[in-house]
Amino acid sequence: MSFPGIRVDHITKIKWAGKKDYSVLGEAGYDVIITKDRNQLSDPRECDAIKRSGLHHVRYRQRQEGAYGLGLALGAIISAMPKVMEDLETSSGQRLVRIVALDPTPARRFAITDPRRDPPSPYWPR
Repeated sequence: MSFPGIRVDHITKIKWAGKKDYSVLGEAGYDVIITKDRNQLSDPRECDAIKRSGLHHVRYRQRQEGAYGLGLALGAIISAMPKVMEDLETSSGQRLVRIVALDPTPARRFAITDPRRDPPSPYWPR
């Protein structure tokens, strides 16, 4: 993926493959993490690491398996991210983003949450 003025790296490119998510959050000066791990917000240790990192956390769900599912997931991410990044640039703190689906309407494509007002799970540190 390429977004003008934004550095995008894959976890394998920066040699973090195989590391536990909570151990790499906040490393290397990133502002946003994109993940398909929908269970991160159900894990107390990962919730704590995400909150402490201050990273904007963008997640998506690959509903279909194989190449078809990957194509739909990538399409949803690519179509959502320019507007997501625009919104994150003006946010006043950490945000949690859930990319929903391919849709021309931003409100249906993704949802942004302020975890200070609406914690994502009972494990989110308060």
